[in-house]
Amino acid sequence: MDDVYITGLGLTALGKHPARSVKDLTREAVTAALSDAGLSADRIEAALFSNTRQPMLEGQNAVRGEIALAPLGIEGIRIVNVENACASGSSAVALGAAMIRAGEAETVLVAGTEKMVFPDRAGQVLAAFRGGTDIERIDETAGAMAALGASLIPPDAAEAPRSFFMDIYAGIARAHMEAFGTTREHLALAAAKNHTHAARNPKAQYRTPFTPDQVLADKPVIWPLTRSMCAPVSDGAAALVLQSARLARPNPRAVKLAGIGWTTARARSIADWDGHVGKRAADQAWEAAGLGPADMHIAEVHDATSFAEILQIENLGLCPRGQGGPFTASGATRRGGRIPVNAGGGLVAKGHPVGATGIIQIAEVCTQLRGEAGEMQVEGARAGVCENGGGFLGVEEAVTLVTVLVR
Repeated sequence: MDDVYITGLGLTALGKHPARSVKDLTREAVTAALSDAGLSADRIEAALFSNTRQPMLEGQNAVRGEIALAPLGIEGIRIVNVENACASGSSAVALGAAMIRAGEAETVLVAGTEKMVFPDRAGQVLAAFRGGTDIERIDETAGAMAALGASLIPPDAAEAPRSFFMDIYAGIARAHMEAFGTTREHLALAAAKNHTHAARNPKAQYRTPFTPDQVLADKPVIWPLTRSMCAPVSDGAAALVLQSARLARPNPRAVKLAGIGWTTARARSIADWDGHVGKRAADQAWEAAGLGPADMHIAEVHDATSFAEILQIENLGLCPRGQGGPFTASGATRRGGRIPVNAGGGLVAKGHPVGATGIIQIAEVCTQLRGEAGEMQVEGARAGVCENGGGFLGVEEAVTLVTVLVR
């Protein structure tokens, strides 16, 4: 199988962009990626387009990629629309890489765009998240999550309007707290680290540093989570150019897709932490890359909540099972630490435009491996890993991809 390289990348600023459309955001990201790769649109042989919300929020329920890319002159080729919840972007990258390895194309564009900020936040936007789990069993799922670690919830705990997924993460966080002694302070440390990292990221949605005490004092969402521990609703887009080794070799800035792990949920007990979909995807990725956690210099993980970062660094093997909280508290995951995690701010501060998120993670690691991350740069970064999860089934994400990248 041919090796696959990333030779171009482009990102928009993330945040609330009420005046911008899916087409407009896509144009900015794709134009930047093509320019970065030194290519014109007519060099693209196939394209993958990642989006999850346009059908529900705008009514564009089909051929979204064909419509968004045509104004850029990307037409008359194979275009595939990809929806895999919050893992849509990394799924699109994996599919684009598979096309190159199969010999179906040598230059593939992967673009992800999400327009999520609308006036009717509760009626439209938050309701759309419910479709990320089995809607026929949503009450059953909600009840199961509420029961996890319920004895830990203070009787006076306040709650706020939120997406259904915050209830899920809160329940699993409480289960982790019961099993391993993880604390709210550990969650606050992870959140404060990422908000502080984002202060140096010019494309981040929020760029205000937080202390752990400020995170804990922020508006409650659902115990143990506060607002600054949770990813915001975001607009944004990202794009990557993937090329075969033959075409990429002359490019000294190319980054290799060294290995990908991709798997889905299966029935398990919440107590079977090592059977988690994220751990199984990581094991696949390490095997495919011929590398392991000790070889990584940087990581991006899907911190839709700060608890998720603590869980996913354990799943990746960056620290032992149950030690994600103390490992974070040690400073190991800060910029300048042993393995910086979410050096650009993570989802909680950088933003979470769902269909673009997995592509953004990969683009940020590529920028680090090129040594082009500016004030966010992790010194000596030559290898990195991204974890991107989506949806929810049972007691875990419905799908998770882990991508290993090397310079």
